[in-house]
This record gives sequence, structure tokens and C-alpha cells, in this order.
Amino acid sequence: MNDRTNGAPGAPDPEDPGDGPGNGSRFGIRRPRTRAEERIAGLDTSSATLAGELDEARARVAALEQELAEAKTGWQRAAADYQNLKRRTDQERAELGLFAGEGILRKLLPVADDLARAVAHRPAGADAAAGPWIEGVVAIERKLGALLASEGVTPIAALGLPFDPTRHEAIGRRPSTTAPDDSVVEELQRGYELAGRVLRPALVVVAENATPADGAPAPAAEQGQDG
Repeated sequence: MNDRTNGAPGAPDPEDPGDGPGNGSRFGIRRPRTRAEERIAGLDTSSATLAGELDEARARVAALEQELAEAKTGWQRAAADYQNLKRRTDQERAELGLFAGEGILRKLLPVADDLARAVAHRPAGADAAAGPWIEGVVAIERKLGALLASEGVTPIAALGLPFDPTRHEAIGRRPSTTAPDDSVVEELQRGYELAGRVLRPALVVVAENATPADGAPAPAAEQGQDG
């Protein structure tokens, strides 16, 4: 009888890998463990160790969140600074373009003054031959005013208003019993401004009177009158 086919029950077969330790090693010889298996076997899975590692992970997450918040705050501050810088730069560029021709516009103001005086003092009874010439001067004065207005040049209001040293230049005072004290009673030369900036102040005469602040007439004694 062949021992290989009819051997005793339970006898190990040398060619059968069997299912001993290592599951694959022959004759029950254990195979070496892989590095992954060694790392897994070396892990400390006790409750205390896991709790400590969890606390460390939480602390690390909190630190990262703090760093993220600080980075976000810094980025927002940098973005705000950039927007402010861009706004100032755009404003300065716009002002540079607006006031680039300020010198030329200022030189045109005396021409506008002369034309305005010529129109204001035109003869009332001019003959028919002078009519077209006068109409031409009026048209030129009107076009120059429109040109100045299109460039942002506007007249400065003065007559009847309180004296404003930032926009008016007083060249004299005039006693008055009707106009409020320190109010403009005469405009000798029109003033102009460009986008809120004074190109030329208005030359004015300012009222001076003895009227008290409440508007009541001053007593006769204060006015130098005999009782």
C-alpha cells in the first residue's frame, strides 16, 4: 500500500502547506512579520495613551485655528489698506486731470472780465451799423462763459452775503445803516472757483454799521446825537 496515498490519518503531508502558524509557511514554520505589522503591534492602544493623543490633536487644531484667524485678520487689514490707497490714488489722479489746466483757466479770467464790462457798458442808442458788432461781442462773452463752465469754473457768490475770507477779498469798508455788518455791499471784481477750489477771490466792499446784533437801532447817545 502506498504511504503517500494511504498514510495514517493525521500524518502531515510534506507537500501540503497546511494551516499552521503563518498560514503559508511549510511545516508550521512562522514567517517574518512585515514592517506594517510590526508598527501595528508596537502601537500603544491603552485608554490613557489615546486620551493624551486626542488632547494633543485638539490643542493642535485650536492652534491652527488661531493662526488661521490671525492670517485672515491680516489679510483683511491688507485688503482695506489697498482699497484706501487705491481710492486716494484715483482721487489724486482725478484731481490732477481736473486741475491740470488751472493756470490757463486763471489767465482767461481777465478776458472774461473785459468782455463782461464791454457788454455791461454797451451804448444804449447804438446805430444799426454797430448792432451786429455789439451782438458779436455779446456772443463771444456768452461762449467764453460756457467754456469756463464746461471746465468746472463757476462764479463765486458775494453780493449781499456775509463776508467769507476764504472766498472774498475785502478792499474797503462802507458805512451802512441798512446792510448787516460785515456783509458784502459791492462786488468790484467777480471771483471764480474750480471744483470747490478758489481760482480767484471776489474783490468786495464790506458794510460797516453800528447796528447791534439784535437788529435794533443804536441809541442816540451811541450814535453821537444830542438828546
